[in-house]
Amino acid sequence: MATYASSAPEQTGIWSWITTVDHKRIGTMYLFTALFFFLFGGLEAGLIRLQLAQPNQAIISAEMYNQLFTMHGTTMVFLAVMPLSAAFFNYLIPLQIGARDVAFPRLNAFSYWVYLLGAVFITFPIFFHVAPNGGWFGYAPLTTNQFSPGANIDFWVMGLQILGISSLAAAFNFITTIINMRAPGMTLMRMPMFTWMSFVVQFLLILAFPAITIALVFLLFDRFFGTSFYDIAKGADPLLWQHLFWVFGHPEVYILILPAFGLVSEILPTFSKKALFGYNVMVYSGIMIGFLGFGVWAHHMFAVGMGAVADTLFSMATMLIAIPTGVKIFNWIATLWGGQIRFVAAMKFAIGLVGLFTIGGISGVMHSSPPADLQQTDTYFVVAHFHYVLFGGSMMGIFGGIYFYFPKMFGRYMDEALGTWHFWLTFIAMNLTFFPMHFSGLLGMPRRIYTYDAGQGWEKFNLASSLGTLLLIIATAIFVINFLKSRKGGLPAPQDAWGAATLEWSIPSPPPEYNFARIPIVTSRSPLWDIKHPEMSSGAAHADADPVQVASANAVPMREETEHHTAAELGIPMPLNTVKPLLTALGIVIMFSGLMFIHLDHFALAMAVSLSGAALLIGSLYAWLFSPLE
Repeated sequence: MATYASSAPEQTGIWSWITTVDHKRIGTMYLFTALFFFLFGGLEAGLIRLQLAQPNQAIISAEMYNQLFTMHGTTMVFLAVMPLSAAFFNYLIPLQIGARDVAFPRLNAFSYWVYLLGAVFITFPIFFHVAPNGGWFGYAPLTTNQFSPGANIDFWVMGLQILGISSLAAAFNFITTIINMRAPGMTLMRMPMFTWMSFVVQFLLILAFPAITIALVFLLFDRFFGTSFYDIAKGADPLLWQHLFWVFGHPEVYILILPAFGLVSEILPTFSKKALFGYNVMVYSGIMIGFLGFGVWAHHMFAVGMGAVADTLFSMATMLIAIPTGVKIFNWIATLWGGQIRFVAAMKFAIGLVGLFTIGGISGVMHSSPPADLQQTDTYFVVAHFHYVLFGGSMMGIFGGIYFYFPKMFGRYMDEALGTWHFWLTFIAMNLTFFPMHFSGLLGMPRRIYTYDAGQGWEKFNLASSLGTLLLIIATAIFVINFLKSRKGGLPAPQDAWGAATLEWSIPSPPPEYNFARIPIVTSRSPLWDIKHPEMSSGAAHADADPVQVASANAVPMREETEHHTAAELGIPMPLNTVKPLLTALGIVIMFSGLMFIHLDHFALAMAVSLSGAALLIGSLYAWLFSPLE
């Protein structure tokens, strides 16, 4: 049986980060890594827009263009937005539910290392001009050997499988954590909204990822072992890949957006000084979005000839899912109504999400009509739609979350003046980049084209989008400067930096390794507000509630705890750091990498590399499972 060590000395230096199992450090590593890939994906987009700024340009080759737009989509979805959400999952969920760590600390570390190594595996080929080039959607049979020879697609197929392992490991961990490790009194309907939306996302992950895993395994076998899952000449269904991919792909949209919804639902009440309007309905609408998200996948396929019955059913489901989404938007507006609003940077980004996501949602409902969709499908109108959803939605919410939780993570405020510049430039640039795409799309500009002839009415819209992208790069550079400068030079922040309502703000900033010196007892959805502002009590707690029970219930004063008390001194058992999750993740990546040599006709070398990876995987996993502490 695994044991915990209560007297392990606290490690410092780079090795402590490599071996850490602390959920807060893992969340921080997710944040830095995902921000790097966000910047990388943005540079890829910049090259794409530079190529399309004017007609008939040849700044980059057609093949490099294919690699760039494939990797831009793959990077932003799998290497940037999802891991940025995971950074908040890791850092915040245990703090919000009053826990000292996640349920499986080593599995948590394993998830990060698999993500990092998988991201490197799928990204580094672009520097050798062999990056994936079949689109981020990887439509088969176009990605089979017949139409996509070479190693490009192999990196994509195996890279996504590796990243899927990371996502599934994290999902099971967070589900277990939320179900089993909530503080006494924290019922499901007292959980903060971010934790609720994260909870829904974990179920989406474990239900959606098997579909794309199956699709990728079929494609891998077709490419490496000569099977015929996608070989139309041998009787395969030409739509099999599309169905499998979009059964994953549309829930993936909500995997990307629901965490941002959760962050906004924390920010708006804090800076309005009002409880979130319609908490129960917000919870149920999030669950309903997750449920209905599995019933709308084929609205991506209205052009393939599914027939009137299928088109009608998926059209109705697409209209229906707009209802719980609209509920959230109206509840956010109602939360703002009559509130004591403070327009700090985090609040500006949160309000920006409400506005921009509404635009993306309206254009999405337009696609619920098959006749309208037939005119818009595979045009730049669709590109505009999903960028309003995923940048105007997900990234605006994530930026707001970074400004909001930066004081908790690093103990300092980000610069508000730079944050304001970042917001307004991002807001203007985002609209300048993507709104013109509605018009170029309606004028017939197809997606995924390398260049275009003059005289089709697209020139001014493409130029505007490219200038908007340049402005977006400048805005992001301001954010990077602000982020890096504020880590060491920002104004010191107290533990409750914004006057918020939830448990994470009741402990020091940054939090100690053990989070809570004594596990809190929760009697309300808004424990801190019930102490500081009893007149604003949510009704679940009373003004005379014991602050020691309602809030963090730390055993020693905050200052003394932060400066003088370690987990060992307080007698709190904490998991030991270990390198075994990293070695296990490395074994998985090496095992997959060996398959690459099959296409080079080095079967013996492929077997040797794969078997060495399998040996490292099994050995590390064995050592992991039978060593003290988990």
